[in-house]
Amino acid sequence: MSKAPHIPASEITPRTTYLRRREFLSSIGVALTALATGREALAAERLPIVRKTSTTDDPLTPYNAVTTYNNFYEFGIDKDAPSMFAGNLKTEPWTVAVEGECNKKAAWHLEDMLKGQTLEERIYRHRCVEAWSMVIPWNGFPLADFIKKCEPTPKAKFVEFTTLYDPKQMPGVRSPVLRWPYVEGLRLDEAMHPLTILAVGLYGEVVPNQNGAPLRLVVPWKYGFKGIKSIVRISLTDKEPPTTWKNANAREYGFYSNVNPAVDHPRWTQKQERRIGEFRRRPTLPFNGYGDEVASLYTGMDLTREF
Repeated sequence: MSKAPHIPASEITPRTTYLRRREFLSSIGVALTALATGREALAAERLPIVRKTSTTDDPLTPYNAVTTYNNFYEFGIDKDAPSMFAGNLKTEPWTVAVEGECNKKAAWHLEDMLKGQTLEERIYRHRCVEAWSMVIPWNGFPLADFIKKCEPTPKAKFVEFTTLYDPKQMPGVRSPVLRWPYVEGLRLDEAMHPLTILAVGLYGEVVPNQNGAPLRLVVPWKYGFKGIKSIVRISLTDKEPPTTWKNANAREYGFYSNVNPAVDHPRWTQKQERRIGEFRRRPTLPFNGYGDEVASLYTGMDLTREF
């Protein structure tokens, strides 16, 4: 396991881009009651967060660890590769194409996706399939809010997400380690669940490139690879999407990928995990500790087979 170096945010993302993105996000139409807070946030180069929700009392993983220990294979397979090689990713302007079983197919500019949204801080646990975990304060808005704007048709049963594919900016995609572009998916009811968010920031700051700028998915009861980064396409479909890791190795990476200590990875146990920054191991919680909120989504399913 490689040790990630400390890299200041100013070196990871060009400062002019870093500030422009904050200026944009400070003007996306947050509630009027938060206007003063938004101005203070801009002065401090922070996002205007209106509502904070914590789903855990666990200590937060340090910002430096969150931003320098990542899986983002488009920039390399080592944990420190994204923080070293993602700095030149161009994240503005950014467009997300909406396709498939919906009445409002369109190419959405990120600014339009964010208009009228209230940015929240959601503190979520994250469990990675390699048996390590983090606690991250994400800043974003419910995915359900955006899906409703797209007006799904009755045929829509799943949501497919696609990551940017650009070999010029993403050196990792020159390797055949995975089939590119990266694709992930959720069942529609999972996508509409209030815990599922589209994140544009973390720790009150614009999400760094290596963490999936400018828009990424966060689904806290699933393994980390379900949180697709740098989203450029969202498709509503009537069939289960052919997701990247399931295509690569269906025996190890199922479509649902719910955190389940009863289902081991074929090469290691999933019964325990190690929180980044800690040395002790802790028991892995079913659905990553969110069972009370999400277990009903899977009533009648055999989660040892449909994993």
